[in-house]
Amino acid sequence: MLSLFQSVPAISTRDFAATLTTKTKVIDVRTPSEYREGHIRQAINVPLNKIANYSGKKEPLYVICQSGARSKQAAKLLTKMGYDATTIRGGMNQWQGPIQGGK
Repeated sequence: MLSLFQSVPAISTRDFAATLTTKTKVIDVRTPSEYREGHIRQAINVPLNKIANYSGKKEPLYVICQSGARSKQAAKLLTKMGYDATTIRGGMNQWQGPIQGGK
């Protein structure tokens, strides 16, 4: 269980917002219903329970969830899979930028 706390790169929502561009690759690991309630525009939804099946390009990835716990787990797994993954600390709870969705 201790391995869950292995260090993964992390960025604050404020710093992430400052680096976000249309080319930034964002993975939202929340459930589809959480994702539909509102997400960062270019974020793709890959729920945590499906992250092991992710097969995107090996480019820098930013991982977000609701509070930061699931994204940390996902970023750790993606790193083991060879991706350059960074977790977004505080998740959507702390995100101040624009969101899409919220039907």
